[in-house]
Amino acid sequence: MPPKSDLAHVTQLVTLNFITAKLTRADFACDDTELQLQVEAHAPGVYRLRCAAAESLQSDKPSARSRAHAEMLLARQEAVGELAVSSIAEPAQLGWRLEQGDIALEIVRSPLEIALYRGDECLLRTQPGAALACKQGAGDGAVAWRFSAELDGDDALHGLGESGGEQDRRGGFLVSDAPAARALPLVWSPKGWGLYVNSLQRVEHDLGRENPDLYQALVHDPVFDLFIFAGEPAEILNQYTALTGRAGQPGLWPMGVWLDQAPGQSIDDTLRLVQEFRANQWGLDVVRLAAPAVYGFQADKPAFEWAPARVSDTRDLFARLQALNVQLAAPSFPGVLCGTHMFAEWEDRGWLLIDDDGNAHVFPGDDVSGGQDFGLLDLTNKDVYKLWSERQRQLVDEGLGSPSCDAQFDIPDGITARGGESGPALRTIYPLLARQALFDAVAGHKTPQEGVICSTDLFPAVQRFAWQTGPQAGNDWAALQQTLRAALSLADSGVPVQTHCLGSARHPVGGMTPELYIRWLAMSVFSGNFSFQGIPALLPGAFDSATRELVQHWLQWRYRLIPYVLGIIEDAVRTGLPVQRSMALAFPSDPVAQVWDTQYMLGPALLVAPALQPGSHIQVYLPKGDAWWDLNTGWRYEGGTTWTVEAGLDTLPVFGREGHMLCLGPTAQHTGDFNSARILDEVWMFGMPEHSPVVMRNKIRVMQMQGSSYIKGLEGLRILPAEGLEVKRRGAEVRISRAR
Repeated sequence: MPPKSDLAHVTQLVTLNFITAKLTRADFACDDTELQLQVEAHAPGVYRLRCAAAESLQSDKPSARSRAHAEMLLARQEAVGELAVSSIAEPAQLGWRLEQGDIALEIVRSPLEIALYRGDECLLRTQPGAALACKQGAGDGAVAWRFSAELDGDDALHGLGESGGEQDRRGGFLVSDAPAARALPLVWSPKGWGLYVNSLQRVEHDLGRENPDLYQALVHDPVFDLFIFAGEPAEILNQYTALTGRAGQPGLWPMGVWLDQAPGQSIDDTLRLVQEFRANQWGLDVVRLAAPAVYGFQADKPAFEWAPARVSDTRDLFARLQALNVQLAAPSFPGVLCGTHMFAEWEDRGWLLIDDDGNAHVFPGDDVSGGQDFGLLDLTNKDVYKLWSERQRQLVDEGLGSPSCDAQFDIPDGITARGGESGPALRTIYPLLARQALFDAVAGHKTPQEGVICSTDLFPAVQRFAWQTGPQAGNDWAALQQTLRAALSLADSGVPVQTHCLGSARHPVGGMTPELYIRWLAMSVFSGNFSFQGIPALLPGAFDSATRELVQHWLQWRYRLIPYVLGIIEDAVRTGLPVQRSMALAFPSDPVAQVWDTQYMLGPALLVAPALQPGSHIQVYLPKGDAWWDLNTGWRYEGGTTWTVEAGLDTLPVFGREGHMLCLGPTAQHTGDFNSARILDEVWMFGMPEHSPVVMRNKIRVMQMQGSSYIKGLEGLRILPAEGLEVKRRGAEVRISRAR
């Protein structure tokens, strides 16, 4: 991890002077400097603070490259809020109040201080007299900014990327462009504030490591650009994703079960495993091939070819896959192998990333390149980007379901792209461009855009791509907890889906007991999605008949849940809310719930408490403010209570939130079994329905009138009402009322 930068010599912004105010923006000058501060009402409850030299902020004609960089980060460039500016004339606090309804940003003139309010409640306050500091390097001209905000003693910090530990990141330190940090740019508190540093350059997040009472961001960028959010965490994610972009649709088949090919396994052996799944009625939809890349550029032509040692006849392969009703995901990488004609030709053209001497940089071989050294395509070059994306699309047209590509390379500082990007900016941009090029290939020609790209890469705006591949953490109970925590931390960062790996082919498998296997599978079923690992010891056939029957039981549940889970992802396109939601995200006003940080909400209706250690007794906390219905017993529990639930391996503590419904599909072996005209089979009600359900292609609507609920869209579905309710069908309408 890069060392923290030396800011011994800084210009502290101490005093502001008002310049002017417009409908959406107020401008201030910083005394004794050439800097200006702009405060913008970017959206209701969202403020944008930009500070830099006046000429940088007032430029009306940014370059094409600057516009491209801005679009990589922000889906919405223009402000849509309105600002009411008034003066604060208190003797001890001269300054300005910038209001958006009941949300206000107060700026103290001297010493500079910024505070965020909702009504009379202060949500966030900067360090008095040390809100913002600037350092300009004497020789290299580099600019860095330090922003400091005070933390209350019980302020938890969520977001900022992947964590295999606690969701509260307080006390940590992250560097945005260090691949090992797994960092993302949004941080928020359950108390109602959030921060997003809008930069492609390095950002160092000190979450209380240096001073436990401060959050500090060190931003290495000529322009300081910070968005401040006010609201509940769900509203912060809504505004953040509306600002930075939301996910496209994954489609139906990716929601089915996946099988990851074992390293070194032949495709014939993998297809025999698929046949075993089919013979045992274990649901399966997708095979994902293992590294190395199964296709890539020919040695002497800019065209893709399949690796003949692995795929001798592509038509035969896709015919066999189609006969088995499975889709194919395959590894790729944005590079060309060293020692080939294409490497030499593209080095001459300037189509590869170059070093200080102008030569193509050679990256050491890895698993995907088959151990061969390679050069990376310069995806900042439009011609290169277009070529790579078009070649990928040709394979998609042949039958490839999804490319799989990890492109978060640790690119050395001296490496440069054609557009001049290097260092932290290039490390940030590169995986973003790779994922976008692949998504264009898979979904760009569809309306609406639909498709998934398998990748573990994290970068700003990663939430625009619905599918995130989870870690292969290991094969013990600690690894199960790690993969769950990683998913919940990414969900807190705005990523809609992280899929789980059921165990790891990269770790010793001795700790994978039948009990752990089934508990891991059950948790994965109630998630965005998951994949089996193709090594024999981690497949259902390695276990006894009782365990295999439990596998079949849980896979049937998975396919019944698909309409609900896909509906949650479709909802993420509109709201930015993820599939698996942490207690802090779902229940910010219940501090007790936040302590139970391995429970989660699966969408709006289901609370899931997975078993994370051996035994059949599982403790569950039911958040206050709602009543909860046990899916296994039908019993109703009041919120704000803790229970010990006995759950055998065929059950999982899952509770329905009162007022919601769960819509289930039919039992299936793969998504090809789904009847698109009748995707639903059954509806479970948790108390009196008050909310329209989240479900794929939702046409079900709930209305309340005179103490009853009237529901349209339940034709032909079995209805399981909660205890104490009665159901009356009236043509196309269903009336739910309390039993007399």
